[in-house]
This record gives sequence, C-alpha cells and structure tokens, in this order.
Amino acid sequence: MDVFGLDGFSVTLIGIGVLALLVLFAGAKTVPQGYNFTIERFGKYTRTLKPGLNLIVPFIDTIGRKLNVMEQVLDVPHQEVITRDNATVTANGVTFYQIMDAASAAYEVAHLENAILNLTMTNIRSVMGSMDLDELLSHRDEINDRVLRVVDTAVAPWGVKITRIEIKDIDPPKDLVESMGRQMKAEREKRATILEAEGRRQAAILKAEGEKQAQVLEAEGRKEAAFRDAEARERAAEAEAAATRLVSEAISAGNVQAINYFVANNYIKALEGLATSPNQKVLMLPVEAASVIGSIGGIAEIARETFGSGAANPPRSGRVPSSGQG
Repeated sequence: MDVFGLDGFSVTLIGIGVLALLVLFAGAKTVPQGYNFTIERFGKYTRTLKPGLNLIVPFIDTIGRKLNVMEQVLDVPHQEVITRDNATVTANGVTFYQIMDAASAAYEVAHLENAILNLTMTNIRSVMGSMDLDELLSHRDEINDRVLRVVDTAVAPWGVKITRIEIKDIDPPKDLVESMGRQMKAEREKRATILEAEGRRQAAILKAEGEKQAQVLEAEGRKEAAFRDAEARERAAEAEAAATRLVSEAISAGNVQAINYFVANNYIKALEGLATSPNQKVLMLPVEAASVIGSIGGIAEIARETFGSGAANPPRSGRVPSSGQG
C-alpha cells in the first residue's frame, strides 16, 4: 500500500511537471537595462539578447558574454611625453567610450578596456610629441580632437564608439615652469614698454596735429583780418577819391571856396595828428594859423551856397553892434 496514496502514473505526471518547470526556467533569461548578453550554441555565437525577458533553447544555448552598453569612463594614467622641442612633460587623461555592437566587442578583441587604454596612451604620446611646448600648453582642445579622431577610427571594428577624450593634466618639470615664468614676465614687460612708447608716440602726433591745426586757424584768421583791412582801406581810398573828385570838379567850375575847404581840411587833419601824438607835450601853432581861419571862413561860404542864402549872416566884425544911443 502506497504511503501517500499515489500510484505510479501520478508520480510520473508530477515528475514531468517539475521537469517542464525546470526547462522553462532554464530557457527564460532576463537581461537588465544597460546590458547586452551574447548567446552561444555549442560555443558559436548565434545572437544577442536585449534588455528584458528573452527565451533561449535550454541546455543547448548558453550565455556567452555579458556586456555593459552604457557609456563608460576609462582613466588614462600619467605618462611622460617628449615634445618636438625636446621638453619632457607628464600628462594624463580620461576616455569615454560606449559599446555599440556587443558581438564585435565580445569576439573581435580580447581585453577591450586594455586595448582602448593602450591605443589612447599611444596616440596621446604621438600627438603631443609632434607639438612644441608652448603650443602643447595652449592648444589642449586641438590635442583632444586629434587623439579622439585617431582612436575612434581604430576601435570602430570592435563595435566601440569613443565619445570623448580629455587631457586632464600637463605637468612640465619645475625648472621648466620657472623658466616659463621668467619668459612670461619678460614678455609682459616688453609689451608694456612697447605700449608705453606707442602711447608717447600717439601723444606727440596728436600734439603736433593740434599745433598744426592751431597754426592753420591762426593763419586763416590773419588772412581774413588782412582781407578785411584791405577792404576797409579800399573803401576809404574810394571815399577819398570821390571827395577829391568832387573838389576837383568844384575847382574846375571856378569855385575858389572849394580850394579853401580842401586845404583847410587837410591842414586840420595834420594838426589833429600832431595833437594826438603820444609823445607830444607842447603844441606849437604855425604862423599860418590865420590862413586856416580864413579857410574856415571859406567853408562857411560853401555851406551858405549849399544850403541856400536864407540863413542868417553872422556879423563879420568882431565888434559889438552899437545900440544907437550917443
């Protein structure tokens, strides 16, 4: 009698069910996000499992490589580099890469990270060794771009994409750093001297330009003043000529009083010049002063002829008129 009350057929069914569960669990594979699994059948690659639930043929298909397809960081250690001008520097960096094809990364190269690291270090030495020290220190972005292009092309058959390569530190020797500091100081002092000299030169040029402009303006002012003076003298000469012409016409007409006016006018101007002289202290009247008075009398006659004879005739005698009383 069976202890559990099961016959042979029931035991067989239970065994078949357990075996089926084991087969199901053996054929179901879960791949986490960010990873790819390669499947091998009898040691040969067949396909790649993507993240999620996947089914394989149990006991025939096996998981070959579990690859991380997220972007990864690989540190590049310090290494010595000799530049084109024979300066020795120490440099390190960092490399960012991502597996794009899991099968190629798994079966085209052994030790993927070591291969990428060695390629990066070799090309860093090659690129930095083709540059002078000053160029090396001031063109770090150019170094990164050149190394990135070369390494990315080299790892493309491995199903890997190099996304970025950065040089972190470039350390020249201490004595070289001190020499560079002295050189930089001398260069800055040189630039300061050049700028100071340039400033003095510009100041001298501007000063000369200002003086030149002032002289030009002064000359233009003198020219304008001379022109105005000449114009004034011309107008005065024209007026004098007109006056002389009128007197000449009067003399030609037989008017003796015009001659007296002309002579008296010039005579009075001469006396005025003598009187207004800054060094003149004593004014001596000439003996011919009486003739001047006679000329003034002639001027009065001209005025009477010009403005009419209706004007009152002043007495010719210097005596006071008699009142008619004895």
